[in-house]
Amino acid sequence: MNTAQLNYLNSWFDRYVEPFLATDDEGVKNIRLKIEHTRKVCEAMAQLSAGENLSENESYLASAVALLHDVGRFPQYRRWRTFRDSESDNHARLAIDVMRDEHILAGIDRSEQLLIEEAVRFHNMLEPPATIKSPTRRFINLIRDADKLDIWRVFVELLAQPPEERATAATLGLADLPGIVSDSCIVALNSGAVVRLDTANCVNDFKLLQISWVYDLTSATSRKILLERGYIPKLAATLPERPDIREAVSRALDSLST
Repeated sequence: MNTAQLNYLNSWFDRYVEPFLATDDEGVKNIRLKIEHTRKVCEAMAQLSAGENLSENESYLASAVALLHDVGRFPQYRRWRTFRDSESDNHARLAIDVMRDEHILAGIDRSEQLLIEEAVRFHNMLEPPATIKSPTRRFINLIRDADKLDIWRVFVELLAQPPEERATAATLGLADLPGIVSDSCIVALNSGAVVRLDTANCVNDFKLLQISWVYDLTSATSRKILLERGYIPKLAATLPERPDIREAVSRALDSLST
């Protein structure tokens, strides 16, 4: 892959997302959220590429994966008005449909096309299939880390906003119930497991889920960036003040330094 091909994809992305902004005010908030998220994931991917010493060609491929990983979110929101896959369709699969319908990878080496598609296809799974081998697995790991790094940013900034200004689809329709936390989510976090979305019953559970992602990061560069940005303490500060939550969060933070 080369610079011209990556520049083409960036220009295509700008053209592709523009029509989705022709909607109501609430829709514009949610679409802009995903446009900004994509750009920030691209920035995070550039940091990871440098930190993990990717070659020039690998960096181009990683940038393409970052740019395209969420293109399925736009038709998903337009059709279903949600970003929750379980209430609509798998946004990674939708992204593959968009990429193929738009023929945007035409001209790129076939093996690189497949790598980009596979990385996008599996970026949102709880665990990527064990059968995926290198080098594709490396790019799956990179996009999963870059995606998390920016979702943490999105959520920290969202929680700092007045409720009426928030992009509502970002919380996946979960109820914001101050003081309420599911014990099963705390137990999962405290055990060093990633909290499953289907066990999250409210926004506080979703915060615990995001904190648990520390156990799914795959590179030292990702852990370093997360510590520098301080997202986990910021998320934890918005949770109920409980000893079991403090213990689980402290354990998660300690894992980043080991």
